[in-house]
Amino acid sequence: MKILNTFSFKSKWHTLSVGLCALLVITFASCKHTKRSDMAQTIYEVNKNKAFNKVTEEGFQPVFQKILAEKKAKLKNPKVITGFYESNGYDPVLVLDHMKGEDLKTLAAYLKKSGEHGLDPKIFQADDINNLVDKFYSKDAIKTPEEAYETMARLEVALANSLINYTNALQYGLISPRKIYARYFTQTLRPDSTSMKKVFGIADMKSFLDSIQPKSAQYVALQKALASNVQVPGKTAEETDRILKVNLERLRWKNKPADDKYVVVNIPDYRLDVMQNGKSVMNMKVCVGEGRNIDRTDNLVEYDESDKVDRPFSRETPQLNSAIYTVQVNPVWNIPKSIATKEIMVAAAQDPYYLSNHNMAVYQNGKEIEDSETIDWSSAGPNDYEFKQRPGDNNALGKIKFLFKNSSSVYLHDTPAKLAFNKQMRAVSHGCVRVERPLDLAHALFGDGNKFDTIKSDMEAGSSEPKDIALPKKVPVYLTYTTCWADKSGTLQFRPDIYGLDIVLFAHLNKYLTA
Repeated sequence: MKILNTFSFKSKWHTLSVGLCALLVITFASCKHTKRSDMAQTIYEVNKNKAFNKVTEEGFQPVFQKILAEKKAKLKNPKVITGFYESNGYDPVLVLDHMKGEDLKTLAAYLKKSGEHGLDPKIFQADDINNLVDKFYSKDAIKTPEEAYETMARLEVALANSLINYTNALQYGLISPRKIYARYFTQTLRPDSTSMKKVFGIADMKSFLDSIQPKSAQYVALQKALASNVQVPGKTAEETDRILKVNLERLRWKNKPADDKYVVVNIPDYRLDVMQNGKSVMNMKVCVGEGRNIDRTDNLVEYDESDKVDRPFSRETPQLNSAIYTVQVNPVWNIPKSIATKEIMVAAAQDPYYLSNHNMAVYQNGKEIEDSETIDWSSAGPNDYEFKQRPGDNNALGKIKFLFKNSSSVYLHDTPAKLAFNKQMRAVSHGCVRVERPLDLAHALFGDGNKFDTIKSDMEAGSSEPKDIALPKKVPVYLTYTTCWADKSGTLQFRPDIYGLDIVLFAHLNKYLTA
Protein backbone atom coordinates (compact mmCIF):
# COMPACT_ATOMS: atom_id res chain seq x y z
CA MET A 1 0.00 0.00 0.00
CA LYS A 2 1.35 3.45 -0.96
CA ILE A 3 1.64 5.89 2.00
CA LEU A 4 1.14 9.65 1.40
CA ASN A 5 4.18 11.70 2.29
CA THR A 6 2.52 14.25 4.60
CA PHE A 7 5.60 16.40 4.98
CA SER A 8 6.05 16.65 1.23
CA PHE A 9 2.38 17.62 0.77
CA LYS A 10 2.58 20.33 3.46
CA SER A 11 5.75 21.73 1.96
CA LYS A 12 4.22 21.96 -1.49
CA TRP A 13 1.05 23.56 -0.10
CA HIS A 14 3.12 26.09 1.83
CA THR A 15 5.05 27.00 -1.29
CA LEU A 16 1.83 27.31 -3.30
CA SER A 17 0.22 29.45 -0.60
CA VAL A 18 3.16 31.81 -0.49
CA GLY A 19 3.06 32.13 -4.27
CA LEU A 20 -0.66 32.87 -4.31
CA CYS A 21 -0.31 35.46 -1.57
CA ALA A 22 2.51 37.15 -3.44
CA LEU A 23 0.39 37.20 -6.61
CA LEU A 24 -2.55 38.75 -4.73
CA VAL A 25 -0.31 41.42 -3.22
CA ILE A 26 0.99 42.30 -6.68
CA THR A 27 -2.54 42.33 -8.12
CA PHE A 28 -3.97 44.59 -5.42
CA ALA A 29 -0.94 46.84 -5.60
CA SER A 30 -1.39 47.26 -9.34
CA CYS A 31 -5.08 48.18 -8.89
CA LYS A 32 -4.36 50.86 -6.26
CA HIS A 33 -3.81 54.31 -7.73
CA THR A 34 -0.68 56.36 -7.11
CA LYS A 35 -1.06 58.83 -4.24
CA ARG A 36 -1.31 62.48 -5.33
CA SER A 37 0.53 63.88 -2.30
CA ASP A 38 1.69 66.86 -4.37
CA MET A 39 -1.75 67.63 -5.82
CA ALA A 40 -1.82 71.25 -4.62
CA GLN A 41 1.63 72.14 -5.87
CA THR A 42 1.12 70.39 -9.22
CA ILE A 43 -2.13 72.27 -9.95
CA TYR A 44 -0.80 75.61 -8.72
CA GLU A 45 2.19 75.34 -11.06
CA VAL A 46 -0.30 75.09 -13.94
CA ASN A 47 -2.97 77.70 -13.13
CA LYS A 48 -1.24 79.92 -10.51
CA ASN A 49 -4.51 80.08 -8.56
CA LYS A 50 -3.86 80.33 -4.80
CA ALA A 51 -7.19 78.64 -4.03
CA PHE A 52 -5.53 75.34 -4.99
CA ASN A 53 -2.59 75.76 -2.58
CA LYS A 54 -4.30 73.78 0.16
CA VAL A 55 -6.21 71.13 -1.81
CA THR A 56 -5.47 67.51 -0.90
CA GLU A 57 -6.46 64.13 -2.22
CA GLU A 58 -8.27 63.38 1.06
CA GLY A 59 -10.22 66.62 0.82
CA PHE A 60 -11.12 66.08 -2.81
CA GLN A 61 -12.48 62.53 -2.56
CA PRO A 62 -15.71 63.19 -0.60
CA VAL A 63 -16.55 66.16 -2.82
CA PHE A 64 -15.94 64.09 -5.95
CA GLN A 65 -18.08 61.24 -4.59
CA LYS A 66 -20.91 63.70 -3.91
CA ILE A 67 -20.76 65.30 -7.38
CA LEU A 68 -20.47 61.90 -9.07
CA ALA A 69 -23.58 60.70 -7.23
CA GLU A 70 -25.48 63.85 -8.21
CA LYS A 71 -24.55 63.52 -11.88
CA LYS A 72 -24.92 59.72 -12.15
CA ALA A 73 -28.48 59.81 -13.52
CA LYS A 74 -27.41 62.03 -16.43
CA LEU A 75 -24.33 60.03 -17.40
CA LYS A 76 -24.58 58.03 -20.61
CA ASN A 77 -22.51 55.16 -19.18
CA PRO A 78 -22.83 55.53 -15.38
CA LYS A 79 -21.64 52.02 -14.47
CA VAL A 80 -18.43 52.36 -16.47
CA ILE A 81 -17.60 55.80 -15.07
CA THR A 82 -18.49 55.23 -11.42
CA GLY A 83 -16.91 51.77 -11.50
CA PHE A 84 -13.63 53.17 -12.75
CA TYR A 85 -13.38 55.88 -10.08
CA GLU A 86 -14.48 53.56 -7.27
CA SER A 87 -11.67 51.16 -8.14
CA ASN A 88 -9.11 53.97 -8.43
CA GLY A 89 -9.69 55.85 -5.20
CA TYR A 90 -11.66 58.66 -6.92
CA ASP A 91 -8.48 59.94 -8.51
CA PRO A 92 -9.23 62.73 -11.05
CA VAL A 93 -6.99 61.21 -13.71
CA LEU A 94 -8.32 63.18 -16.66
CA VAL A 95 -7.81 66.58 -15.04
CA LEU A 96 -4.48 65.84 -13.38
CA ASP A 97 -2.92 63.80 -16.20
CA HIS A 98 -3.93 66.28 -18.91
CA MET A 99 -3.86 69.73 -17.27
CA LYS A 100 -0.28 70.43 -18.35
CA GLY A 101 0.08 71.59 -21.94
CA GLU A 102 -3.03 72.03 -24.06
CA ASP A 103 -4.79 68.65 -23.63
CA LEU A 104 -7.91 69.88 -21.83
CA LYS A 105 -8.29 72.88 -24.12
CA THR A 106 -7.76 70.62 -27.12
CA LEU A 107 -10.57 68.30 -26.03
CA ALA A 108 -12.90 71.27 -25.48
CA ALA A 109 -12.07 72.55 -28.96
CA TYR A 110 -12.69 69.17 -30.64
CA LEU A 111 -16.03 68.81 -28.89
CA LYS A 112 -17.06 72.27 -30.09
CA LYS A 113 -16.16 71.20 -33.66
CA SER A 114 -18.19 67.97 -33.56
CA GLY A 115 -20.59 69.60 -36.01
CA GLU A 116 -18.01 68.68 -38.67
CA HIS A 117 -19.20 65.09 -38.17
CA GLY A 118 -22.86 66.02 -38.42
CA LEU A 119 -23.13 65.82 -34.63
CA ASP A 120 -24.41 68.68 -32.49
CA PRO A 121 -21.82 69.90 -29.91
CA LYS A 122 -24.65 70.09 -27.38
CA ILE A 123 -24.69 66.28 -27.31
CA PHE A 124 -21.22 66.38 -25.72
CA GLN A 125 -21.84 69.39 -23.45
CA ALA A 126 -19.11 71.25 -25.35
CA ASP A 127 -19.94 74.70 -23.93
CA ASP A 128 -20.11 73.43 -20.34
CA ILE A 129 -16.73 71.75 -20.63
CA ASN A 130 -15.18 74.79 -22.29
CA ASN A 131 -16.44 77.01 -19.45
CA LEU A 132 -15.20 74.61 -16.76
CA VAL A 133 -11.79 74.33 -18.43
CA ASP A 134 -11.48 78.13 -18.62
CA LYS A 135 -12.49 78.43 -14.98
CA PHE A 136 -10.00 75.75 -13.91
CA TYR A 137 -7.09 77.51 -15.66
CA SER A 138 -8.05 80.99 -14.46
CA LYS A 139 -5.82 82.63 -11.83
CA ASP A 140 -8.72 84.23 -9.97
CA ALA A 141 -12.06 82.68 -11.06
CA ILE A 142 -11.93 80.21 -8.13
CA LYS A 143 -11.69 81.85 -4.71
CA THR A 144 -11.65 79.07 -2.09
CA PRO A 145 -10.40 75.47 -1.69
CA GLU A 146 -14.03 74.34 -1.43
CA GLU A 147 -14.81 75.93 -4.79
CA ALA A 148 -11.62 74.41 -6.19
CA TYR A 149 -12.70 70.93 -5.12
CA GLU A 150 -16.17 71.34 -6.62
CA THR A 151 -14.93 72.82 -9.92
CA MET A 152 -12.35 70.07 -10.35
CA ALA A 153 -14.92 67.37 -9.51
CA ARG A 154 -17.50 68.75 -11.97
CA LEU A 155 -14.83 69.05 -14.64
CA GLU A 156 -13.61 65.48 -14.11
CA VAL A 157 -17.13 64.02 -14.37
CA ALA A 158 -17.92 66.13 -17.44
CA LEU A 159 -14.65 65.14 -19.12
CA ALA A 160 -15.20 61.43 -18.49
CA ASN A 161 -18.79 61.51 -19.74
CA SER A 162 -18.18 63.61 -22.86
CA LEU A 163 -14.88 62.00 -23.83
CA ILE A 164 -16.41 58.52 -23.69
CA ASN A 165 -19.52 59.65 -25.57
CA TYR A 166 -17.52 61.46 -28.26
CA THR A 167 -15.13 58.53 -28.68
CA ASN A 168 -18.00 56.05 -28.92
CA ALA A 169 -19.84 58.24 -31.44
CA LEU A 170 -16.87 58.55 -33.79
CA GLN A 171 -15.73 54.94 -33.50
CA TYR A 172 -19.10 53.15 -33.37
CA GLY A 173 -21.80 55.70 -34.22
CA LEU A 174 -24.12 57.58 -31.94
CA ILE A 175 -27.08 55.24 -32.56
CA SER A 176 -27.31 51.44 -32.46
CA PRO A 177 -29.16 50.54 -35.69
CA ARG A 178 -30.39 47.28 -34.19
CA LYS A 179 -32.36 49.26 -31.61
CA ILE A 180 -34.16 51.59 -34.01
CA TYR A 181 -34.88 49.48 -37.10
CA ALA A 182 -37.46 46.71 -37.09
CA ARG A 183 -35.82 44.83 -39.96
CA TYR A 184 -32.12 45.17 -39.29
CA PHE A 185 -30.07 41.98 -39.13
CA THR A 186 -26.53 43.19 -39.84
CA GLN A 187 -23.93 42.43 -37.20
CA THR A 188 -22.90 45.83 -35.87
CA LEU A 189 -20.31 46.15 -33.10
CA ARG A 190 -21.04 48.47 -30.18
CA PRO A 191 -18.63 49.83 -27.54
CA ASP A 192 -18.12 47.80 -24.37
CA SER A 193 -16.75 48.74 -20.94
CA THR A 194 -13.21 47.69 -21.88
CA SER A 195 -13.08 49.97 -24.93
CA MET A 196 -14.65 52.85 -22.99
CA LYS A 197 -12.21 52.67 -20.08
CA LYS A 198 -9.29 53.17 -22.47
CA VAL A 199 -9.98 56.91 -22.44
CA PHE A 200 -8.69 57.07 -18.86
CA GLY A 201 -5.25 55.97 -20.06
CA ILE A 202 -4.82 58.40 -22.97
CA ALA A 203 -1.22 59.67 -23.18
CA ASP A 204 -1.64 62.55 -25.64
CA MET A 205 -5.13 63.98 -26.14
CA LYS A 206 -4.68 65.48 -29.62
CA SER A 207 -3.03 62.34 -31.01
CA PHE A 208 -5.88 60.26 -29.61
CA LEU A 209 -8.62 62.52 -30.94
CA ASP A 210 -7.00 62.58 -34.37
CA SER A 211 -6.74 58.78 -34.34
CA ILE A 212 -10.48 58.26 -33.87
CA GLN A 213 -11.46 60.52 -36.79
CA PRO A 214 -12.99 58.20 -39.43
CA LYS A 215 -10.64 58.31 -42.40
CA SER A 216 -12.44 56.46 -45.19
CA ALA A 217 -12.71 58.34 -48.48
CA GLN A 218 -16.51 58.16 -48.29
CA TYR A 219 -16.61 59.70 -44.82
CA VAL A 220 -14.24 62.52 -45.73
CA ALA A 221 -16.25 63.26 -48.91
CA LEU A 222 -19.49 63.60 -46.96
CA GLN A 223 -17.77 65.75 -44.33
CA LYS A 224 -16.57 68.13 -47.04
CA ALA A 225 -20.06 68.26 -48.54
CA LEU A 226 -21.54 69.12 -45.15
CA ALA A 227 -18.95 71.84 -44.58
CA SER A 228 -19.50 73.23 -48.07
CA ASN A 229 -23.28 73.39 -47.65
CA VAL A 230 -23.87 71.26 -50.72
CA GLN A 231 -27.54 71.13 -51.67
CA VAL A 232 -29.26 68.13 -53.28
CA PRO A 233 -31.17 69.09 -56.46
CA GLY A 234 -34.85 69.28 -55.66
CA LYS A 235 -34.24 69.28 -51.89
CA THR A 236 -34.17 72.11 -49.39
CA ALA A 237 -31.03 72.96 -47.45
CA GLU A 238 -32.64 71.41 -44.36
CA GLU A 239 -33.42 68.16 -46.19
CA THR A 240 -29.89 68.00 -47.63
CA ASP A 241 -28.47 68.50 -44.16
CA ARG A 242 -30.49 65.52 -42.94
CA ILE A 243 -29.33 63.28 -45.82
CA LEU A 244 -25.64 64.02 -45.19
CA LYS A 245 -25.89 63.60 -41.43
CA VAL A 246 -27.67 60.24 -41.46
CA ASN A 247 -25.25 58.82 -44.01
CA LEU A 248 -22.25 60.01 -41.98
CA GLU A 249 -23.77 58.15 -39.05
CA ARG A 250 -24.14 55.00 -41.14
CA LEU A 251 -20.46 55.20 -42.10
CA ARG A 252 -19.51 55.29 -38.40
CA TRP A 253 -21.28 52.00 -37.70
CA LYS A 254 -18.86 49.10 -37.32
CA ASN A 255 -20.55 46.77 -39.79
CA LYS A 256 -18.55 47.26 -42.98
CA PRO A 257 -17.37 44.21 -44.96
CA ALA A 258 -13.76 43.23 -44.33
CA ASP A 259 -13.78 40.26 -46.71
CA ASP A 260 -11.64 40.04 -49.85
CA LYS A 261 -14.73 39.10 -51.84
CA TYR A 262 -18.38 39.79 -51.14
CA VAL A 263 -21.71 40.71 -52.71
CA VAL A 264 -23.39 43.95 -51.67
CA VAL A 265 -26.85 45.25 -52.54
CA ASN A 266 -27.67 48.90 -51.90
CA ILE A 267 -31.45 48.93 -51.60
CA PRO A 268 -32.17 52.61 -52.48
CA ASP A 269 -29.77 52.42 -55.45
CA TYR A 270 -31.38 49.21 -56.81
CA ARG A 271 -27.88 47.92 -57.51
CA LEU A 272 -25.78 44.86 -56.78
CA ASP A 273 -21.96 44.86 -56.77
CA VAL A 274 -19.54 41.96 -56.56
CA MET A 275 -16.58 43.36 -54.65
CA GLN A 276 -13.06 41.98 -54.93
CA ASN A 277 -10.17 43.47 -52.94
CA GLY A 278 -12.09 46.68 -52.35
CA LYS A 279 -13.18 47.22 -55.97
CA SER A 280 -16.38 46.44 -57.84
CA VAL A 281 -15.62 43.75 -60.43
CA MET A 282 -19.25 43.40 -61.51
CA ASN A 283 -22.47 45.33 -60.99
CA MET A 284 -26.04 45.02 -62.15
CA LYS A 285 -29.54 46.34 -61.59
CA VAL A 286 -31.78 44.74 -59.00
CA CYS A 287 -35.41 44.98 -57.94
CA VAL A 288 -36.07 45.17 -54.20
CA GLY A 289 -39.11 44.99 -51.94
CA GLU A 290 -41.88 47.57 -52.06
CA GLY A 291 -41.48 50.37 -49.52
CA ARG A 292 -43.63 52.62 -47.38
CA ASN A 293 -42.30 55.78 -48.99
CA ILE A 294 -42.98 55.14 -52.66
CA ASP A 295 -46.06 57.33 -53.09
CA ARG A 296 -45.14 60.32 -50.96
CA THR A 297 -42.33 62.86 -51.05
CA ASP A 298 -39.68 62.17 -48.44
CA ASN A 299 -39.49 65.73 -47.15
CA LEU A 300 -39.50 66.87 -43.56
CA VAL A 301 -43.00 68.32 -43.73
CA GLU A 302 -44.43 64.79 -44.02
CA TYR A 303 -42.95 63.61 -40.71
CA ASP A 304 -43.28 64.29 -37.02
CA GLU A 305 -42.04 62.85 -33.73
CA SER A 306 -43.98 59.61 -34.26
CA ASP A 307 -41.51 58.71 -37.01
CA LYS A 308 -38.94 57.76 -34.38
CA VAL A 309 -40.79 54.43 -34.46
CA ASP A 310 -39.86 52.24 -37.41
CA ARG A 311 -43.00 50.86 -39.06
CA PRO A 312 -41.83 48.94 -42.13
CA PHE A 313 -44.13 48.02 -44.98
CA SER A 314 -44.64 44.24 -45.10
CA ARG A 315 -42.70 43.84 -48.37
CA GLU A 316 -39.59 45.86 -47.55
CA THR A 317 -36.26 44.10 -48.10
CA PRO A 318 -34.45 43.83 -44.75
CA GLN A 319 -30.92 45.02 -44.03
CA LEU A 320 -28.77 41.98 -43.26
CA ASN A 321 -25.46 40.24 -43.66
CA SER A 322 -25.05 36.52 -44.32
CA ALA A 323 -23.17 34.23 -46.71
CA ILE A 324 -24.29 32.71 -50.01
CA TYR A 325 -23.66 28.98 -49.66
CA THR A 326 -25.58 27.35 -52.52
CA VAL A 327 -27.70 28.01 -55.58
CA GLN A 328 -30.79 26.19 -56.76
CA VAL A 329 -31.14 25.92 -60.53
CA ASN A 330 -34.71 25.73 -61.86
CA PRO A 331 -35.99 26.33 -58.34
CA VAL A 332 -39.26 25.54 -56.64
CA TRP A 333 -40.93 28.59 -55.11
CA ASN A 334 -42.27 27.83 -51.66
CA ILE A 335 -44.85 30.58 -51.58
CA PRO A 336 -44.88 32.50 -48.26
CA LYS A 337 -48.10 32.39 -46.28
CA SER A 338 -48.61 36.16 -46.52
CA ILE A 339 -48.54 36.00 -50.34
CA ALA A 340 -50.61 32.82 -50.41
CA THR A 341 -53.47 34.24 -48.35
CA LYS A 342 -53.50 37.79 -49.73
CA GLU A 343 -52.87 37.04 -53.39
CA ILE A 344 -52.85 33.38 -54.48
CA MET A 345 -56.04 32.27 -52.73
CA VAL A 346 -57.87 35.43 -53.88
CA ALA A 347 -56.81 34.85 -57.49
CA ALA A 348 -57.72 31.14 -57.30
CA ALA A 349 -61.20 32.01 -55.99
CA GLN A 350 -61.75 34.30 -58.98
CA ASP A 351 -60.30 31.92 -61.57
CA PRO A 352 -60.44 28.12 -61.02
CA TYR A 353 -57.67 27.65 -63.60
CA TYR A 354 -55.30 30.23 -62.06
CA LEU A 355 -53.17 27.67 -60.20
CA SER A 356 -52.74 25.25 -63.11
CA ASN A 357 -52.04 28.10 -65.52
CA HIS A 358 -49.27 29.33 -63.21
CA ASN A 359 -47.83 25.86 -62.59
CA MET A 360 -48.71 25.94 -58.88
CA ALA A 361 -49.33 22.96 -56.64
CA VAL A 362 -51.58 23.00 -53.56
CA TYR A 363 -50.85 21.00 -50.41
CA GLN A 364 -53.02 20.11 -47.45
CA ASN A 365 -51.41 18.53 -44.40
CA GLY A 366 -48.29 17.88 -46.48
CA LYS A 367 -50.10 16.04 -49.31
CA GLU A 368 -50.55 17.48 -52.77
CA ILE A 369 -54.15 17.95 -53.91
CA GLU A 370 -54.42 16.51 -57.41
CA ASP A 371 -57.45 18.51 -58.58
CA SER A 372 -57.19 22.02 -57.13
CA GLU A 373 -60.10 23.21 -59.27
CA THR A 374 -62.53 21.45 -56.92
CA ILE A 375 -61.47 23.42 -53.83
CA ASP A 376 -64.10 25.74 -52.37
CA TRP A 377 -61.93 28.79 -51.69
CA SER A 378 -64.81 30.74 -50.13
CA SER A 379 -64.71 28.46 -47.08
CA ALA A 380 -60.92 28.03 -46.95
CA GLY A 381 -59.04 29.34 -43.94
CA PRO A 382 -55.61 31.06 -44.17
CA ASN A 383 -53.83 28.03 -42.70
CA ASP A 384 -55.67 25.30 -44.61
CA TYR A 385 -53.38 25.11 -47.62
CA GLU A 386 -49.77 25.54 -48.69
CA PHE A 387 -48.60 26.47 -52.18
CA LYS A 388 -45.56 25.78 -54.32
CA GLN A 389 -44.73 26.91 -57.81
CA ARG A 390 -42.94 24.28 -59.86
CA PRO A 391 -39.87 25.03 -62.02
CA GLY A 392 -40.68 26.54 -65.38
CA ASP A 393 -40.56 29.62 -67.56
CA ASN A 394 -43.19 31.43 -65.50
CA ASN A 395 -41.73 30.56 -62.08
CA ALA A 396 -41.48 33.77 -60.05
CA LEU A 397 -37.87 32.90 -59.11
CA GLY A 398 -36.82 32.46 -62.73
CA LYS A 399 -34.11 29.91 -63.49
CA ILE A 400 -31.94 30.27 -60.35
CA LYS A 401 -31.95 31.47 -56.77
CA PHE A 402 -28.98 32.24 -54.52
CA LEU A 403 -29.46 31.05 -50.95
CA PHE A 404 -28.09 32.50 -47.71
CA LYS A 405 -29.28 31.94 -44.15
CA ASN A 406 -31.52 34.65 -42.71
CA SER A 407 -34.61 34.93 -40.56
CA SER A 408 -36.61 36.84 -43.20
CA SER A 409 -36.68 34.07 -45.85
CA VAL A 410 -35.23 36.35 -48.52
CA TYR A 411 -32.72 35.52 -51.23
CA LEU A 412 -31.34 36.76 -54.54
CA HIS A 413 -33.04 35.29 -57.57
CA ASP A 414 -33.74 35.45 -61.29
CA THR A 415 -37.15 36.61 -62.55
CA PRO A 416 -39.27 36.22 -65.70
CA ALA A 417 -40.46 39.84 -65.24
CA LYS A 418 -37.52 41.46 -67.03
CA LEU A 419 -39.29 44.70 -67.95
CA ALA A 420 -39.07 45.95 -64.36
CA PHE A 421 -35.32 46.43 -64.80
CA ASN A 422 -36.03 49.19 -67.33
CA LYS A 423 -37.84 51.26 -64.70
CA GLN A 424 -36.11 53.92 -62.62
CA MET A 425 -38.09 52.99 -59.50
CA ARG A 426 -37.51 49.28 -58.88
CA ALA A 427 -38.95 48.72 -55.41
CA VAL A 428 -41.49 46.24 -56.76
CA SER A 429 -40.85 42.81 -55.21
CA HIS A 430 -42.33 41.03 -52.20
CA GLY A 431 -39.04 41.42 -50.30
CA CYS A 432 -36.53 39.24 -52.12
CA VAL A 433 -33.94 40.75 -54.45
CA ARG A 434 -34.38 40.11 -58.19
CA VAL A 435 -31.09 40.28 -60.11
CA GLU A 436 -30.78 41.51 -63.68
CA ARG A 437 -28.09 39.06 -64.89
CA PRO A 438 -28.24 35.94 -62.70
CA LEU A 439 -25.96 33.83 -64.90
CA ASP A 440 -23.23 36.48 -64.72
CA LEU A 441 -23.63 36.58 -60.94
CA ALA A 442 -23.28 32.79 -60.80
CA HIS A 443 -20.11 33.00 -62.86
CA ALA A 444 -18.69 35.69 -60.56
CA LEU A 445 -19.34 33.43 -57.55
CA PHE A 446 -18.32 30.04 -58.97
CA GLY A 447 -15.76 31.02 -61.59
CA ASP A 448 -14.98 28.70 -64.50
CA GLY A 449 -15.35 24.97 -63.99
CA ASN A 450 -17.74 22.03 -63.93
CA LYS A 451 -20.13 23.58 -61.42
CA PHE A 452 -20.68 26.72 -63.45
CA ASP A 453 -20.98 24.70 -66.66
CA THR A 454 -23.74 22.64 -64.99
CA ILE A 455 -25.53 25.78 -63.85
CA LYS A 456 -25.40 27.28 -67.32
CA SER A 457 -26.58 24.18 -69.16
CA ASP A 458 -29.40 23.46 -66.69
CA MET A 459 -30.64 27.05 -66.83
CA GLU A 460 -30.62 27.00 -70.61
CA ALA A 461 -32.28 23.59 -70.77
CA GLY A 462 -35.05 24.64 -68.39
CA SER A 463 -35.21 21.34 -66.52
CA SER A 464 -38.36 20.57 -64.54
CA GLU A 465 -36.28 19.25 -61.65
CA PRO A 466 -34.59 21.65 -59.24
CA LYS A 467 -30.88 21.09 -58.60
CA ASP A 468 -28.85 22.39 -55.65
CA ILE A 469 -25.21 23.26 -56.34
CA ALA A 470 -23.06 24.30 -53.40
CA LEU A 471 -20.43 27.01 -53.66
CA PRO A 472 -16.85 25.75 -53.13
CA LYS A 473 -16.45 28.62 -50.65
CA LYS A 474 -19.20 30.70 -49.09
CA VAL A 475 -19.38 34.30 -50.29
CA PRO A 476 -20.54 36.99 -47.82
CA VAL A 477 -23.57 39.01 -48.86
CA TYR A 478 -24.70 42.36 -47.48
CA LEU A 479 -28.10 43.98 -48.06
CA THR A 480 -27.51 47.62 -47.12
CA TYR A 481 -29.29 50.98 -47.17
CA THR A 482 -27.34 54.08 -48.23
CA THR A 483 -28.92 57.19 -49.72
CA CYS A 484 -25.77 59.30 -50.28
CA TRP A 485 -22.19 58.46 -51.28
CA ALA A 486 -19.31 59.66 -53.44
CA ASP A 487 -18.75 57.79 -56.71
CA LYS A 488 -15.35 57.01 -58.29
CA SER A 489 -15.02 60.54 -59.64
CA GLY A 490 -15.81 62.04 -56.24
CA THR A 491 -19.27 63.21 -57.34
CA LEU A 492 -21.92 62.85 -54.66
CA GLN A 493 -24.76 60.50 -55.54
CA PHE A 494 -28.16 60.79 -53.86
CA ARG A 495 -31.07 58.35 -53.90
CA PRO A 496 -34.66 58.63 -52.62
CA ASP A 497 -35.34 57.40 -49.09
CA ILE A 498 -37.74 54.73 -50.37
CA TYR A 499 -38.26 53.07 -46.98
CA GLY A 500 -38.22 56.23 -44.84
CA LEU A 501 -35.19 54.92 -42.93
CA ASP A 502 -33.39 58.27 -43.15
CA ILE A 503 -36.34 59.86 -41.38
CA VAL A 504 -36.29 57.31 -38.55
CA LEU A 505 -32.55 57.66 -38.02
CA PHE A 506 -32.64 61.46 -38.13
CA ALA A 507 -35.40 61.56 -35.53
CA HIS A 508 -33.27 59.44 -33.19
CA LEU A 509 -30.19 61.62 -33.76
CA ASN A 510 -32.24 64.67 -32.83
CA LYS A 511 -33.58 62.91 -29.74
CA TYR A 512 -30.10 63.19 -28.21
CA LEU A 513 -30.51 66.97 -28.11
CA THR A 514 -33.52 66.70 -25.80
CA ALA A 515 -32.37 63.71 -23.73
